[in-house]
Amino acid sequence: MRLPGVVRRAPAIAVIVLFAGCAYYNGMYNTNKLAHSAQKAERENRPFEANNLWGQVITRAESVTVRHPRSKYAAQASVIRGLALSRLSQCPQALEPLGQVALLPPGRLADDAMLALGRCQIEAGDAASADLAFSRLLNAKDLVIREQARFQHARALRITGHYDQAIPLLRDASGPRAADELLLSLSGAGRVREADSLTEALLASGDSTRMWDSLIVAISRQRPGGAKTLIDRLSAQRAATPAIKARRLYDEGVRLWPVDTTRATARFHQAVEAGANTEGGERARLHLIRTELTRASGVDSLPSIEDSLKILSAHGEMVNAEAAQLEAAVIRVRGATDSGAAGIPQGDLRLFLAAELARDTLAAPRVAGELFHRIVVEWPDSPYAPKAVIAGERLDSTWSDSARSLLVERYSASPYLAVLRGEEADGYRALEDSLFAFATARHMNAAPLGERPRAAPRRAGEPVGARRRPSDVDSGDVPRRQPEL
Repeated sequence: MRLPGVVRRAPAIAVIVLFAGCAYYNGMYNTNKLAHSAQKAERENRPFEANNLWGQVITRAESVTVRHPRSKYAAQASVIRGLALSRLSQCPQALEPLGQVALLPPGRLADDAMLALGRCQIEAGDAASADLAFSRLLNAKDLVIREQARFQHARALRITGHYDQAIPLLRDASGPRAADELLLSLSGAGRVREADSLTEALLASGDSTRMWDSLIVAISRQRPGGAKTLIDRLSAQRAATPAIKARRLYDEGVRLWPVDTTRATARFHQAVEAGANTEGGERARLHLIRTELTRASGVDSLPSIEDSLKILSAHGEMVNAEAAQLEAAVIRVRGATDSGAAGIPQGDLRLFLAAELARDTLAAPRVAGELFHRIVVEWPDSPYAPKAVIAGERLDSTWSDSARSLLVERYSASPYLAVLRGEEADGYRALEDSLFAFATARHMNAAPLGERPRAAPRRAGEPVGARRRPSDVDSGDVPRRQPEL
C-alpha cells in the first residue's frame, strides 16, 4: 500500500530538484551578466555605474557560493566575487576567492582574475608571487591582457629590485604610468643621467595629473637623495608655492638625515629660505635649532639658541607649542647653572635635575655632561654625586677611567653603587624619594596658577596612580647588573 505513495511523490521530488537547478543556473547567469555589464561600464568610462554593478556582482556571486558550495560552478562564482572585490579596491578580501582561479578552464575570466590576483598580491607586498601570476599572461591571446601583464611584470621586477631587467620592458610600454615606472627603475639602477634626462622630459610635458610627490617619495625610498633633481626642478616652476617648496625640501631633509646629515642640513636651510612662514619652513627651522642643541658644546652655547626659540615660539604658528616647550627647558637649564652653585641650599639637586632636562628634553649631551661633572666637582659630598658620575660616564666615554676611579675610591659605599652591584641598598629609596619630592615641588611652583603638572606616561603593565620618581622617568632605573668597575 506504501509503494504507490512513493511513486506518487517521485514527480514532486523531481520538480523540486529541477526548480533548484533552474534557480542555481539563473543565479549564475545573472552574476555573469552583471559582471559583463560592469566591465562594459569601465571600458566606457562610467566609473560610478561600474562600481554599483560590481557591488551587485559581489552579492549575487556570494549567494551562489553559499547556496551551492559543491556545484561545478562554485569556483567560478567565487572567482567572479574576488574579481569584483578587486575592482572595488578591496584587495585584502579579494585574495582568497581569486586564489581559486587555478580551478577555472582557460579563458577571458581566468585571465582577468589572474591579472587581478597579481595586482592584489603587489598591494599586499608580495611582488614575487604577483610576478608569477603576471608571467603566466605574457603570451595571452587578448592584446589588452597581454600588454597589461607585461607592464605589471616590469613593475614587479622594479619592486623586487631587478631594475635593469625592468628598464627595457618599460621603454617599450606606453602611457604615463610606464614613464613613472621607468623613472623609478632608472633611479633605482643608479643611472642618474638617464633618470635626470627623463625627469626633464616629464616636466616639460606639463602633465598636471602626474603625482610628483608620490614619485619623489618612491625614488627617495630606493635611493636617499635620488630625487634631488626632481625636487629642484619642481621648485623652480612658477606654479610651486612657497608652502609646497618648503614642504618638499623639509621632507627631503628628514629622509636624508639618517644617512647624510650634511646634505640634510642644507635641505633644511633651503626650506627655511623657500617658505619661512610656512609649516615646512618652520619645521625645518625647529629641526636646525634642535641640531644646534645636540651639538652645543656647553651651557654657554644656550643663550643664542634661546633667542632663536623665543622668535620661533612667538611667530611660528605651526610649531610654536613645541618651540615654547624647548625654550622653557633651556631657561630652566640656564637658571640652574646659577642656582646650583656650591653652597646654595639644595644646589646639587637643582644641577642634577637640570642635567637630566638637558639630556632628555633638549637632547644636548655635552650640556648635560657639563652639569653632571659640576655636581662631582662642586658637590663632591652630595649623595647624588655618584649617580651623576654614572650618568656622565654614559654621555662622555672619555670620562670612563676617572669615573671608575671615583666610584671605587670615593663612592664605593653609595646606595647607587650597591644597587648597581645588585645588592640591597639601605637609603636608596629615601634618596630617590627626596629627589622626586624636590622635582615635584619645583614643577608645581613653575606651573601656571591653577594648572597641575602633567603626569609622566604610564609604562606597560604599570598600575594607574603608581608613584613615579625622576630617576624612573628621566634617568631610567639604575640597572641591576654587576658593573665593570
